[in-house]
Amino acid sequence: MQIFDPAKYTAPTAKPLPVILLLDVSGSMGSGAKIQNLNGSVKDMLETFRGTENSEIEIHVAIITFGAEVKLHQPLASASDIKWHDLSASGGTPLGAAFKLAKAMIEDKNVVPSRAYRPTVVLVSDGQPTDSWEDSLQAFISDGRSAKCDRMAVAIGSDADEVVLGKFIEGTKNSLFYAANAKQLVDFFKFVTMSVTIRTKSQTPDVVPEASVIDVKPATIDARSEKPKSVTQKSSDQTGKNEQPSEEEYW
Repeated sequence: MQIFDPAKYTAPTAKPLPVILLLDVSGSMGSGAKIQNLNGSVKDMLETFRGTENSEIEIHVAIITFGAEVKLHQPLASASDIKWHDLSASGGTPLGAAFKLAKAMIEDKNVVPSRAYRPTVVLVSDGQPTDSWEDSLQAFISDGRSAKCDRMAVAIGSDADEVVLGKFIEGTKNSLFYAANAKQLVDFFKFVTMSVTIRTKSQTPDVVPEASVIDVKPATIDARSEKPKSVTQKSSDQTGKNEQPSEEEYW
């Protein structure tokens, strides 16, 4: 007589698809409606992820914030299990320390298991780093498991350092996105959300979809009529000092 073994009939556990957000919560993000719009965009993303998970793929989200301190605001967990807590803004922009924390998380197989699909890492910033970031960024994009992640970035407002953000996405097919107002930030997060959810329905979830197949088309740095110089680019040029922002530059 054959003995029934329940272990042989256990449904397979869904494989995680990690999404790691690196969010700038420095003091400048508290000006205007930036932080409120960021909170709303992340909450909408999580809500969509909750409705997209299936028996084979489960979207896991972690949120690292950098401002007065670098903090793991949300440990990596299934989007369905996350209870959102709003972000607040203060302090500088310790981006280098944020890269170190994100890399440590990705390299730890107890946090991001080997069976996980290729992670997506999203960087959002409105300023320039206030700590030493070069070595940390180079290690993140060049070495170990973090180098294999899909990486996206958005510059919020004209003061964001496009040199640093552009280096973060080196080696990917992604453009450097730009948000000068709430709608453009929402469009960026919709783009990220759709990129991830398309992968959950794909036969090859490790393959990142081309931007052309995503309905939302966020604004990019290259689309700006005038691009301010990064503070990492030393210049004595002061001619634009008194220029007024364009109509679209709400932040």
